[in-house]
Parts: sequence; C-alpha cells; structure tokens
Amino acid sequence: MQPGFFVGLGHAQRGYDVAMMRQVELVERVRAYDPSADEDALNRAYVFSMQAHGSQTRASGDPYFSHPLEVAGILTNYHLDTASIITALLHDTIEDTDTTSEQIAELFGEEVAQLVDGVTKLTQLELQSDRAKQAENFRKLLLAMSRDIRVLLVKLADRLHNMRTLEHVGSEERRTRIARETMDIYAPLAERIGMHDIKDELEDRAFRELNGEARDSISRRLGFLRAEGEDVVEKVVRELRDVLAEAGIEADIAGREKSPYSIWRKMQRQQSSLEQLSDIIAFRVVVSDVPQCYQALGVVHSRYRVVPGRFKDYVSNPKPNGYRSLHTSVVGLVDQRVEIQFRTREMHDVAERGVAAHWIYKDIGSGPGSSATKAESQQYRWLQELLEILENASAPEDFLAHTRLEMFSDQVFCFSPRGDVYSLPRGATPIDFAYAVHTEIGDRAVGAKINGRNLPLRTALQNGDQVEILTSKNQTPSPEWEKLVITGKARSRIRRVLREDQMRQYVDLGRNIVEKAFGRFGETLADINLDTAFREFHADSRDDLFAMVGQGVYTGSDVVRSIFPGRTDEISGKKSGGSIFSLRRRRPQLSDGEYAVPISGLTPGIAVHMAKCCYPLPGDRIVGIMTTGKGATVHTIDCMTLEAFADSPERWIDVDWDREQEGIGAQVSRLNITLMNEPGSLAEMAETIASARGNITNLKFTNRTADFFDMVVDIEVEDAKHLNNIVTSLRGRRPVSTVERARS
Repeated sequence: MQPGFFVGLGHAQRGYDVAMMRQVELVERVRAYDPSADEDALNRAYVFSMQAHGSQTRASGDPYFSHPLEVAGILTNYHLDTASIITALLHDTIEDTDTTSEQIAELFGEEVAQLVDGVTKLTQLELQSDRAKQAENFRKLLLAMSRDIRVLLVKLADRLHNMRTLEHVGSEERRTRIARETMDIYAPLAERIGMHDIKDELEDRAFRELNGEARDSISRRLGFLRAEGEDVVEKVVRELRDVLAEAGIEADIAGREKSPYSIWRKMQRQQSSLEQLSDIIAFRVVVSDVPQCYQALGVVHSRYRVVPGRFKDYVSNPKPNGYRSLHTSVVGLVDQRVEIQFRTREMHDVAERGVAAHWIYKDIGSGPGSSATKAESQQYRWLQELLEILENASAPEDFLAHTRLEMFSDQVFCFSPRGDVYSLPRGATPIDFAYAVHTEIGDRAVGAKINGRNLPLRTALQNGDQVEILTSKNQTPSPEWEKLVITGKARSRIRRVLREDQMRQYVDLGRNIVEKAFGRFGETLADINLDTAFREFHADSRDDLFAMVGQGVYTGSDVVRSIFPGRTDEISGKKSGGSIFSLRRRRPQLSDGEYAVPISGLTPGIAVHMAKCCYPLPGDRIVGIMTTGKGATVHTIDCMTLEAFADSPERWIDVDWDREQEGIGAQVSRLNITLMNEPGSLAEMAETIASARGNITNLKFTNRTADFFDMVVDIEVEDAKHLNNIVTSLRGRRPVSTVERARS
C-alpha cells in the first residue's frame, strides 16, 4: 500500500455519557426498537438498582449505579430484549448489595433471576493461583452462557464498560491483569459470536494498557497517512460505484479502517511495515441479495487484476460465528491494491451486530422446543465443543489452555464425505477433524482419506479438503496423538482417555501387589473385608485403594497391617537399611519381556517410571522428577522435558543407578534412523544391530520419500555404552544416512 491511502473514518468506538442516563431516556431507547417492551419493568429495575447500590462509588469516584446503567446503555445499541436490559441494570446487585436471587425472581420473574445469576460477578475463589482462579471463572461463565447466550452478551457489555474506565484502577498490576484477561478471553468470545465492534474496542483498550507505546506509534502513523489519503479513498469509492452502476448493480460502498491492534498483529505476523499492508482499509460493497454479491464480484474481477490467493468465499462457507461475505483483493483501482468485501444488507447486519442481529438467543438452550435452524446450531458448535473440553479437562488450568487453542487460531474449512463443513484451526490434522465430527470417531480413528487419497494422520489439513476418517473398534487413542493435534477438544479428550488407561494399569498393579501381600499370610484377597483399609487410607472403593497402591502412595504391607495390625510381614515390613531402592525387589514378579531397574537415592515404597521421552539407560546421568500420586519419573540429565520443571526445584531428586546390583537386564532405548530407499537397506540395518547384540522390539516408519525413509527403532540394550557401540556400527554402514538417539 502506498502512503496516504487512508480515509478519515478512524477507529470508531462507542462512547458513553459523563452524566448518567435518565430513567425516561433508557426507556425511550428500548421502545425505539421494541415498542412492545415492558416499560413498567424497566422503570422498576432502574429504581431498584439505583436504591440497592445507594451511596456506593466506583474507583473513579462516580456513583456505582453509573456502571450498570452504562452496561444497559451499551446493550440498547444492539437492540436487546427487555429481560437483557433489566439484567444489565441488576447484574451486580446480588454480589455487591444485600439483594438475593429470590428477591429478583419475585420482583422481575424467574427468567431475569437466572440471567442475573449467570452474569453476577463470580465470588473470590480460594484457589492456588490467579491462573486457576481465572480458569474457574471462565468455566462458570461458559456453563452459564451455554444455558442462555444473553449471559455472554451482558457480560461482554460489562467488561467493555470496565475497560472504558480502566484508567481509574489504581494498581498497575491489576490493570495489566484485567487487560490480559480481556485480550485472552473476552475479545475472542466477542469475535466468536460476531460482535466485531465490541471485540475491536476490547482489544484496542487492552492493547493500550499492555503495549501503549506500540499503540501510540501506530495511531500517530495512521493519522499522518489518513490525512494524506482522503482524496484517494474517495476516488476508490467513486470508481467502484461507477463500475458497478455500468453493470446495473446498485450498491452502498464505504471503507472502514482497521483497529491499531489488528494492524499491529498483522505487522508482527507478516514481519512488515505499516506502509506495506494493503488491507488497512477494507471497502464494503453492500447489495440487495446473494446473486448480486457474486455478480458484483464478477464485474470487479473482470475489470481489475486479482491478487492470487486473496479470494475467500464466506457466503457458501460461513465462519463459525455466522459471518458471511465474499473477500477479494484487486490491483488497478486508482493504481492501488485494494481489499473489497461483498455482502447483502442482512450479512452486513450480522457482521456488525453478531448474534444480536438475529435474536438467536431466544432459541438457544430452550430445550426440545427450540426452533433454531441448522445454520444457527452450526454457529454454536464451538460452544458445545468448549463444553466437551470442560468435561474432559482434568484441572481448571488445562481447560483454560485448551479453550485458548480453540479461540485463537486462524480457520481452515474441511468437508466430510456427506458435504458437512467443519471449521478447524490452521494446522489441524485428520485426528482433529475426527474429534470435531464426533468423540467416538476420534477415539477409533486409524487412518484418513484426504481428497480420496490415503494419507498419514499427521497430515496438516488445507482449506477445502474432503476428509474421510477410517475407524476400527479395536483402536484407542495413542500417546503419540497428543503431538499430532492442535484443537483443545481433541487434546483434552486424548488426555482423559490416557489418564483413564493409566489408572486402570495402576489398579491392576495395585491389586496384584495386595493379593501377594495377603498371600504371604496364607490369606485370599477375595475373602478379606477391606472396610478398615478404606477408612484408614480414605479410599472410596477397592479400585481406589488398589490405584493408590499401584501409584506407590501405599504398599501392600500397609494394607495388610491395616487389616491385621498385630501381624508382621517379614519381607515387606522391614525397612531398608540403606538408600538403595530396587524395583526388582519391590515390584511384583514381572512377566516375560518386562524388566526392572535398580535406582539409588529414592525412599522405599515410591513408584518409579522410566521416562518415555529420553529412555534413560544405565551409564547415563539421570535425575528424578516427583509427581504427586504417580511417584518418580527418571530422565536423562539433558532431556528437553526437564525445562518444564525449571520453576519447580522442589520436585527434583538426585538419583543414580544402583551399581552394586548385578544382572540388571535388557533396557529399551530409541533411535531415529534415516535409511536410503534401496533394496536390502532395511535388512543391513537389522543385521548390524543383531551383530552388536541388540534386539529390535519395535520399528515404526515416520516418513518416506523417493530417496529416503525415516523410522523410529526401539532396541533392547544393556546400557548406554552398549547403545553407543550400536550407533557407531550403524553409522559405518553405507545405507544409513543418519542415526541419532531419540531425545525430546
């Protein structure tokens, strides 16, 4: 874009009156767009809120009642119903005054009482961190708005007014926290329901607080370019109008300047200067119907050169928030590169006012009698997916992280074989697609056909791909899938299944340990009443007790002593005299193919796991990481995973291999190998490993080209020195291009 290509529109933001809105003015605003509004209820809510807040003041010194009144005023700009306006007036009364939910229900009805309850500022939670508190607040907001979308509309207006008065908050730390929360949660939610002007203002005000210097710099530059470019913009509008009029198309044409934050974000993403951006102003061509949208697009494309890759059809494939328009960029309009959007008046209304434009909230959450159309239901699929993430998340922080994945990514649109459209974040894989279709399909996915071709599950999906998921009843999510997915829904579900599978393993292991502990006394577990152990160890069931034993929280001997306190287990009742802890001695008898590793430096009774990210071997320098309820996980000292625990030094344990133990047995390590794609290369690799006394236990191809193929090879070895010998031997073979020990 050339300097000067700007219009004198600026980034318009809805202001608010310094003097409080009068009661009659609020009622007149509502009746202007809804003549059937309940005037009496609005008057009563106005007076009730003013009296309830009484002499309370805000940080600015203004009467507190000015806040709910301004929130109600914001919502009148979106023509919301009477119940929403009353909710805005009352939304702080339950928390900040003596008002109860029962009083509101009695005076204004159950509908308003439920809305106020959903919007009420959430009470301070005694959680471990501000992040956990934020996550819990967001969880509650999500549950409330899933029952009635008006809860979100009022909450967004509440946050918008708070951001407009943010400068009155005295604490810089608190202002930063509020601005970050606004940027991370509320602005994306506003975008999700199509409230773009609220989203833009929330982002811009948060941007001002978080990076005021950058915002001021962009604003100054915009002002300079805007002053130089008014004539150019008028020429663009006039030329477009003339070109369309020649084709018999009447259209309203205008330009709108993007917000400083959206410009800054694009400059960061594209690593470009402000002058290099071509879409700081988007020109909107508003016509009467859908056929005219495509007709106007055709006229412009036939007259000017199209910028490749810049055409997007959101009419046939709407965005998840219901946004519809045709987007294109052309070169030649007054010698400029110009972005143009074509839409109908109805589409423009939805683009400006989002969910409020269609009053869809009347049907959301209304149960079996809902009259919401399929398109409207599709618009709220994202909300149902967030609820599924909530169900699968193990902790509030996990939920918040996964939902951010859902809300922040650019979209690609993919089709099922039946033609259904699914929007996914850019970079999503067929596994993400499978979970978007249905959780069970995701769990059972074994392969994918993309545009009719069988492709790996790690393939990144592109706009317009048709995806068919192949399933098997015997399939379950793999730990490797976590690295292949980017949607919060898929990741939270995979983690839940893996947690459940791990818990089943703990239960089985614990049951075996307890059975053998009782067997040493000639007792059978099936004949034992474990109620005493339940009470002592705070277990709710046998499986709960067995899981704690399997995790190393308690030992089998602990359970025996709780049932027979007077008896002593000569084997497990004795404490170890030194610091040596041997898995071989503590664990139950292992089946063929399993092995145990003696580790020193751990307290007897703690469960030990070898990390699957670095596969530590005897001879490696190692460190232990303690996890509550899981025990210790042993990593190599250079494992990249350890970076995640850099801020938790209390979880690190100094451990080493028990060098006094003989016959440790085979250990599994992993190699990443690239072989030349030629006959006999795989056989030569296997022969080399066998000659060096290594045993291949698993082999997986990860990539294949015409010249090379990559694979992951799991090998049983004695120790780190043995593995190094194998690596050296492989590197001396001609077909082996590269071989490295797997690290993560």
